[in-house]
Amino acid sequence: MPYTVAEIAKLLGAEILGDAALVLKRFAPADRAQPGDLTFAENESYLARAEQSAASAIIIDGPATSSSKTLIRVPNARVAFAKVLPLFFPEPAFVAGIHPTAIVPASARVDATAHIGPYCILGEKVRIGPRSVLQGLNHVGADCLLGEDVNLFPNVTLYPRTEVGNRVRIHSGTVVGSDGFGYVLDNGIHRKVPQIGNVIICDDVELGANVTVDRGALGPTIVGKGTKIDNLVQIAHNVTVGEHCIIVSQAGIAGSTKLGNYVILGGQVGLAGHLKIGNRVSVAAQSGVMNNIPDGEKWIWTPAQPDRQAKRQMIALQQLPELFRRVKALEKQLEGKEEPAASPAPARPE
Repeated sequence: MPYTVAEIAKLLGAEILGDAALVLKRFAPADRAQPGDLTFAENESYLARAEQSAASAIIIDGPATSSSKTLIRVPNARVAFAKVLPLFFPEPAFVAGIHPTAIVPASARVDATAHIGPYCILGEKVRIGPRSVLQGLNHVGADCLLGEDVNLFPNVTLYPRTEVGNRVRIHSGTVVGSDGFGYVLDNGIHRKVPQIGNVIICDDVELGANVTVDRGALGPTIVGKGTKIDNLVQIAHNVTVGEHCIIVSQAGIAGSTKLGNYVILGGQVGLAGHLKIGNRVSVAAQSGVMNNIPDGEKWIWTPAQPDRQAKRQMIALQQLPELFRRVKALEKQLEGKEEPAASPAPARPE
């Protein structure tokens, strides 16, 4: 659907430099843009490419001007990009109703505006809120609660008693509520500890593809409001993830660890169990965290440490080969300076 520059500027609260009546038909990157397209530039390099492109208008966030393009000036070009893109590429619409192949027991309560796609299976007493979507091949266990505008992509599985808030998106292959990994050694065998808790996914959470969130052993495993979790992340039983956290692919969080709000875990970060990670903590990729981390700190490396401390150690390690070379050279010098052993004294005549 086409939009005028004025309409887009109104949405963004932006300043227009150029033709406000210009009609924009698509959004495209600068290197693929055609006449009638809108693009964006978040730095001078992007702007140079955008000005040389065929795009008709550019979203910018700096003081730049242009003699050939209409500019839409905003406080932050990347934020504006995220707001505008859905205008030109809206999410697919799903018709309300239940597909004939879906299995929905009489005890389930499905809002009339919800969409239950092909081959979905709902357990007893499931509740599905308004405008929520189960795209297809979804299994939702007994007593699960789904709020408003939830979107389950194909092949998502929710174990019984999982609670999902409003506007939650869960991508394909993700399993929520599977058994926590709990065993106790008993006479030479690993005896399973029953996992009788559940999982609570709060509002505005997004779980990527093939994420696993284990249910609690007794209480719940919780993913806080606004948190975004990348593909292939493991969250163990009784973990609490705070609000608005970012957890990048292949990270793993062991049981009963608690994350504060606005925590960032880089790719392949591992957190040991029963830790407390403070608010606004950042952990760099491939770090292994074995200790609690106070609010606001940045940790790196394995075992993870505060970034400045770890960087000093990294620099010292890089200097070790030169240090060894110098030590060997000093040892050789010392060997050359050793005094010869004293000759034995002549024997006295008897």
